[in-house]
Amino acid sequence: MLRYLIFCLLVPGIAFANADEDRFVAANLLSVFYHELGHAMIDVLGLPVFGQEEDAADVASILMIDTFYEEDVAQDLAYDAAFGFWAEAELGADAIYWDVHGPDEQRFFNTVCLFYGANPQARDGFAADMGLPEERADTCPEEYDLAMDSWGAVMDEIAGPGDSLIFDADGKQSMTAELVGAEVAALNGDFIFPEPIAVRVAPCGEANAYYDPATVEIVMCTEFEAHLRALFALIE
Repeated sequence: MLRYLIFCLLVPGIAFANADEDRFVAANLLSVFYHELGHAMIDVLGLPVFGQEEDAADVASILMIDTFYEEDVAQDLAYDAAFGFWAEAELGADAIYWDVHGPDEQRFFNTVCLFYGANPQARDGFAADMGLPEERADTCPEEYDLAMDSWGAVMDEIAGPGDSLIFDADGKQSMTAELVGAEVAALNGDFIFPEPIAVRVAPCGEANAYYDPATVEIVMCTEFEAHLRALFALIE
């Protein structure tokens, strides 16, 4: 089911000061939510993962952006999601090479490559804007095909309307709650899972988002939105 600017139709009655900032924040909230949904799918569907699970979840996220949105909206989302990784790198922290996540600069280029590879003719300008080297661009269509052979088959298997994603928020009105709640409703029209997956927006005491396999729950921390707004200041 295609989405139509869902991330621009947020939080009725609340006016934010900077439309570009809002789009960046919304795009990254969606990208991160799709990443965590990738973890949930790996868990509840018992999917094999050959390599780092974090890489597989990154791939799931950008494939969902490519699948769910019309071209112009998908490109807007991909620009901002990729810039989110670049901004994290710009914070200046040294790469933690023992971490389960790859370095942010590499996640940036992986995101750009996969999105470009899905539709090279329409996304030449995107690849050029993002500085994707020609040597990597040549392999991106093959990388996309490989990713779709894996994740595409999974998404086809669970296609169909259902109510297996269960949304809950902390009761406070926010972009995070409005956006994630709307996307959960949309995804319940796309996918049906073999068991319920809770999706909760709540304070965590840190800027974070995660999937907890013990409770079969995706948690989007309310503090993450402010972190994304701070990131936007680094790339503005």
